[in-house]
Amino acid sequence: MPGTSMILPSLPSIAILTALAASAGAALGAIGQDADLVVRRLMVRDELIIHVPIRRRALPPIEWIERKGPKCLPAAIIAGASMAGPSAIDFVLRDRHRVRAELDSDCMGLDFYGGFYVEPEGDSVCAKRDEIRSRAGGSCRIERFYRLEPKH
Repeated sequence: MPGTSMILPSLPSIAILTALAASAGAALGAIGQDADLVVRRLMVRDELIIHVPIRRRALPPIEWIERKGPKCLPAAIIAGASMAGPSAIDFVLRDRHRVRAELDSDCMGLDFYGGFYVEPEGDSVCAKRDEIRSRAGGSCRIERFYRLEPKH
């Protein structure tokens, strides 16, 4: 079509994307997640964009104890997420652990239930640096991470 252009990835890039999608799907299947919830990665002009699907909260809800968390999370260990409240998202990691991302106070009311995107600077998602972007266009900065442990 006149006036449009498309950038196609090279064959090695397609192979890498296919392998990433397959490994993410296998990891989710191994932890019992729904098959349609897949973490996807796409490298566009040296920019990493991660789409993280949101899973509805399990019933009955699990009570968590928040402990001091890391400053950054390697992007490769994120398997999915669930909403933890109006300004918090729980990342589900490949090793079945959870880390809560507390978002800045300006993000109340944003809808992350349809999933969200993270554009980390490098291979890690970091507090005080990276933002979570809703599919509707809003964004919130990650203020801090908490390591979560189930309350007994």
